[in-house]
Amino acid sequence: MKEVILALVSGLVVGMLFKFLKLPLPAPPVFSAVMGVFGVYFGGVVFDWIAKYFQS
Repeated sequence: MKEVILALVSGLVVGMLFKFLKLPLPAPPVFSAVMGVFGVYFGGVVFDWIAKYFQS
């Protein structure tokens, strides 16, 4: 849980800094970003499932 809070706080700080400096946000559109993160995480989970299947 500590990592989640730290990630959220650092993301908020970076977002506010970029807006203050009038720079474009360094992030893709919201839905595609969420789906990309989900895809990376789910890909790792699926790989673990496949690795366990072939090892047993």
